[in-house]
Amino acid sequence: MDFITRATDPWGKVVPIHAAWDLIWVAVIAGIAFMFVHAVYAAVAARRHAAEHGPVDEAADTRIPDRIARHSLTARLFHWIMAAAMLTLLVTAFLPKVGVQFNWVVWHWMAGLLLTASILFHIVHASFYLDFWSIWPDGTDLRDAWARVRRFFGLGGSEPVRAGKYPLANKGYHGVIVLAGLLVIVTGLFMMKRVETGILVRNPYLFGDTTWGYMYVLHGLAGIALIGLVLVHIYMGLRPDKLPITKSMLLGYMNRDFYLKEHDPARWVVAAEHGTAENDVG
Repeated sequence: MDFITRATDPWGKVVPIHAAWDLIWVAVIAGIAFMFVHAVYAAVAARRHAAEHGPVDEAADTRIPDRIARHSLTARLFHWIMAAAMLTLLVTAFLPKVGVQFNWVVWHWMAGLLLTASILFHIVHASFYLDFWSIWPDGTDLRDAWARVRRFFGLGGSEPVRAGKYPLANKGYHGVIVLAGLLVIVTGLFMMKRVETGILVRNPYLFGDTTWGYMYVLHGLAGIALIGLVLVHIYMGLRPDKLPITKSMLLGYMNRDFYLKEHDPARWVVAAEHGTAENDVG
């Protein structure tokens, strides 16, 4: 399958025009396949490795409050605004490609601007008001991941460690969606120069046909990747074992039992007197 759709311009030159829309179904199938494989792993393999958590720190247990603040109101508002913008972008971009026709262009670029504004806000908020590095993998994450792989295949390995505020899977997902999201935003802002928005002066001659073509290809491929990523995100959020994390994005907190089961108090420090995370002030 060719990832790119091409056409011949008025001068007889073959140029790219957009991503191959059949890839939409590839992304959907890949997302569903991930859900199936993960569900099987969670039901079978995880049961065999029920001790895939480090020991609970009994001393820490005595100072942990009943409710652990995980996401501030600002962080939660950002998440749901970004989610609304992302879903609007996907609906307006891909429904017309599968036969549902409607006037989608205005809604698409408006949602794109909302996504861009929310991401810019998040960069500032995370950099100055949150623990910026808590969402990025560190050496402990990588060593523990390798040890878990070795134990899974019966090769031995060090004892498992509990996650900090975010498990490695969350951190990896965050990194991938950051790349896809930034690619969509950067190419989308340039593409706005080709339509009348009332915000930017239209200039379809800013780039040549080939450059514009690859701009649309990259935008389409990143958007198609986001279909699969969003499906996986929704699936993980609805899993019973992950519902405490999902609820924390609605309510702002999780309970002590889940915190002690899944997280290391030494890697995600909680202030006992208020039940707040010491490294999350936003």
